Amino acid sequence: MQQQVSTKTATLYRMVMPEHTCPFGLKSKDLLERQGYAVEDHHLETRPETDAFMEEHGVKTTPQTFIGGERIGGYDDLRVHFGIDPPKEEQSDTTYQPVIAIFAVAALLALGLSWHQYENPFTLRAAEWFVSLSMTILAIQKLQDIESFSTMFLNYDLLAKRWVRYGKIYPFGEALAGILMTAGALVFISAPVALVIGTIGAVSIFKAVYIDKRELKCACVGGSSSVPLGFVSLTESLMMMLMGIWMPLKAFVLS
Repeated sequence: MQQQVSTKTATLYRMVMPEHTCPFGLKSKDLLERQGYAVEDHHLETRPETDAFMEEHGVKTTPQTFIGGERIGGYDDLRVHFGIDPPKEEQSDTTYQPVIAIFAVAALLALGLSWHQYENPFTLRAAEWFVSLSMTILAIQKLQDIESFSTMFLNYDLLAKRWVRYGKIYPFGEALAGILMTAGALVFISAPVALVIGTIGAVSIFKAVYIDKRELKCACVGGSSSVPLGFVSLTESLMMMLMGIWMPLKAFVLS
């Protein structure tokens, strides 16, 4: 005797026009299907049709999902409904995800370079590459929008507050030091640059966070960052300081 399996169904209304397919509609459909729902997929194919739908249901955006006759809402509401994200009132506007991603990729790159060069991923050079590659990738984030970065940087950096143009010079200095340290070249340039900007950054962050007790966002991954200013930001500056000390020590004293 064949057993009948009940299928959960959801109704989705999303914009699918010749010139535009709503990405959040596609993400909603994918999420529903991964949650085991059969999706009744209704396309809103013109602007008037979309406007009429929104007016009928008293909503300002699409897509909109209905489950069991109840309107759940858009993609973000679906994620809350399925317990993937906390309710909106409990969601934080800060996250460490960008710096975690950058440090993780930099670490793997460093291990890979060390493996290729020395047939051993766990070398001292790998640790050096981790810091220098992290600096370079972080500089790329800042250089995407220097104006935005420098504006956020002014919230806490002590030198930038006295000399505003330093905020626009900083990403280039970080990139230069990171690239040269990755190559192991021109230590007499890279080390002082890393030491100076790292020290100023560390002092500025320590004062803003631990003395003034200010709650700020860090410009370390660019001006649109949601990373809170604090221990992770301080660690970035301290790593630059240490590299600024270690690289000349290694090149001119220990060699």
